[in-house]
Amino acid sequence: MKLIVFIHSKKGKVMKNKTIALVMTAAMAATVLAGCGGGSSSSTAPTTSSKAPATSSTAPATSSTTPASTTTEATKVNLTVWSPQEDQSDSNWLGKVCDAFNAAHPEWDITFKYGVCSEGDAKTNLTNDPAAGADVYMYANDQIPDLVTAGAVAELGGSTVEAIKANNSETTVATVTYEDAIYGVPFTGNTWFMYYNKDIFTEDDVKSLDTMLEKGKVSFPLNNSWYFASFYAANGCTLFGADGTDKAAGIQLGGEAGAAVTKYLVNLVKNKNFANDANGSGLSGFGDGSIGAFFSGTWDYNNALEALGGDESKLGVCAAPTVKIDGKDCQMKAFAGSKAIGVNPHSANPQVAVALAAYMGSTEAQKLHFELRNIIPTDNGVDVGDNALAKAQMDAMSFASIVQPVLPEMSRYWDPAVAMANELIDKKVTEDNAAEKTDAMSKSMNESVIE
Repeated sequence: MKLIVFIHSKKGKVMKNKTIALVMTAAMAATVLAGCGGGSSSSTAPTTSSKAPATSSTAPATSSTTPASTTTEATKVNLTVWSPQEDQSDSNWLGKVCDAFNAAHPEWDITFKYGVCSEGDAKTNLTNDPAAGADVYMYANDQIPDLVTAGAVAELGGSTVEAIKANNSETTVATVTYEDAIYGVPFTGNTWFMYYNKDIFTEDDVKSLDTMLEKGKVSFPLNNSWYFASFYAANGCTLFGADGTDKAAGIQLGGEAGAAVTKYLVNLVKNKNFANDANGSGLSGFGDGSIGAFFSGTWDYNNALEALGGDESKLGVCAAPTVKIDGKDCQMKAFAGSKAIGVNPHSANPQVAVALAAYMGSTEAQKLHFELRNIIPTDNGVDVGDNALAKAQMDAMSFASIVQPVLPEMSRYWDPAVAMANELIDKKVTEDNAAEKTDAMSKSMNESVIE
């Protein structure tokens, strides 16, 4: 359901100190962030320039015939921007960033219209009538295939893509890549990592799951398929190729590499210090001391802290540990997604819309988002200081995750993964039948996938 709240913002508004800092940074970096090249997701979409001027004193393309010596009026532009309510209410992050962008671009005189739309609702509100949607909006990356099909998101290119690749990890970039094209500017990740009790485990202990299991009890949601694949990915198994985009490659969790992982899991579930995390048992045990570590995401930070009586000195947060498979230390890899800023290919002002999207996902804008709303950045140029939660998620996105494939064929993965995990937990999988069971699981996941 679309809920739009319109607010107008023009030049001349007094800005707070943080916004002024944004403007200064933008003035230096705008040239890097403003470009848009390549095509769009719709054949009817307007063609965008790959050399959008940002700090140049010349007018934008619409006035390029004006002699250089003549002072031209700023081009009037109307832009509609959608974001979650929280970005517009008390923090007013969106208003601050848009005001700063406006001030940094004297060649444009922009009037903004702000609409309320959560990242999760972007697809619903855009795919039926993309032309009626916002020029710039925020969305969850798993919506990209549907947005592309509907012609509701523009492909980015030029210096905008260069900046995205330079400022984010390969995994993060992959979350906004679909069919070899980039469709948004990522601004925060979506993945999981580990919470642990520092009274039980040291910072050295938590580097290895096997070391942890020698000292205390660890809870892991093995029969939750969003977590299950992390062991197989650790040993080089793939889902739709190395980057998660190759439909023809299918889901390759079998073979020798997969069987070795299954054998590891057979022994893991036998370990007295391992517990399957189901129905919140990990968090519950974390509170009563029976569990020393569990796996979750940013949404459980306050719950984890409360479970330890609010004692921040006891709460540890870090990327997932390594596991020893066939004598080799292998990094567990969570599924990773992101939230991103997209551009509507039906925008009447594509050059300005792309520049704004790049600005909203820039280092300084992400820094402000983190300061105002604790939105953990993806940009590796943002200094998160000693914030352990932010560091854990950024580390996970950097080296302890793989992109969660957004291909429709990924739907074949979830149920067989749960079935295999349940058989492991029930001790129906043994070292003797591990290879057979693993290949059967992989075959089931690939039914109707490879054509």
